[in-house]
Amino acid sequence: MTTPETQQPHLTPQILLGAADHQQLMELATAGLDRHPEVAEELLSELDRASVISDDEVPQDVVRMGSRVRYRADGSAEREVTLVYPADANIDEGKISVMTPVGTALIGLRSGQSIDWLTRDGRQQVLTVLDVTQRA
Repeated sequence: MTTPETQQPHLTPQILLGAADHQQLMELATAGLDRHPEVAEELLSELDRASVISDDEVPQDVVRMGSRVRYRADGSAEREVTLVYPADANIDEGKISVMTPVGTALIGLRSGQSIDWLTRDGRQQVLTVLDVTQRA
């Protein structure tokens, strides 16, 4: 007897954002709707579901703008990146834009949390944050 394949529920953990990051990212995503609608809409969706707290209350293990993040996605090797605004993105330096699918997936997560995300080619993967370091 075969059992039907069960689909795993979507991982959408609670995310936290400081008020300043939330405001700047709302402006960025809204401005990006014309040029990058899919990513901008996904970022807006994440911002809508985020718990917004005062900047000085954001725990040190939360991914925010400028954070150095070590993560793994679906069995791939660990990666370490810094989350930045699009103008500062430089893949050779490990700086990824928040306006990319992985950047949008990372924002607001805490160490140990996992989230479903879609790669640019439409594959669903699970991303897990392993460690977060804040800039000095």
